[in-house]
Amino acid sequence: MNRRDMLASLGLIAAAGTAGADDTQTKRHAGNGPMAVPHAHFCGIHMFKKNPKIQFTTQHYCVGQGEGVHQCTLYDGTGPTAKLIGIEYLITDELYQGLPDEEKRLWHPHTYEVLAGGLIAPGMNETEEHKFMSYVLKTWGKAWHTWPDPSTKIPMGEPMLIWSLMGDGQADEKVVAARDKEFGISTAAVRKKRIEQFKMEPPQVSLPKDMNYIGRMWTDNGPDVPKKK
Repeated sequence: MNRRDMLASLGLIAAAGTAGADDTQTKRHAGNGPMAVPHAHFCGIHMFKKNPKIQFTTQHYCVGQGEGVHQCTLYDGTGPTAKLIGIEYLITDELYQGLPDEEKRLWHPHTYEVLAGGLIAPGMNETEEHKFMSYVLKTWGKAWHTWPDPSTKIPMGEPMLIWSLMGDGQADEKVVAARDKEFGISTAAVRKKRIEQFKMEPPQVSLPKDMNYIGRMWTDNGPDVPKKK
């Protein structure tokens, strides 16, 4: 989204016009903002760590910050009037392993989401998506929803820490079905394809026991390593 699109979504283009603003100024600065650079779009299913039963489809628009760090803006849809509902940071496993436990409890893994088809990248071709998911597979995310309930007129309540699906049977099937219908996909088919591509089975990790729970990528206990297909 460039600056003009952003202003338009806020209803400010028309207001600026009535005030006699010169549109050339808008054009001159359109490419200077942080949203002007290309952002990778992917879609996942988020849930509150505090209450994993509350789940929703979330659109991510992410850009690299270098040194294994990405930052994402989160929306409740893909249209021009979609609500900005939160932020997420992605880091590599190498960076994550160097964090203190107090910080680790805020980060969720992406292994199950990738392998089980929970993450999709609409708009990418097959080669681009595989390369993208190969990177995301072993990353960790720190996400806060600052608009916890997008059905409200304004953001209400405190920011909610997000967690990821990490095992079979944890997803709200209604949310999955709605996402599949919206993008014309089959999560089950994506899962089958990813397992073949990565030669790994999706992990089966339990839901967080409390807010201090530290996530694991592959197993509930023992060595946290993948199970080969």
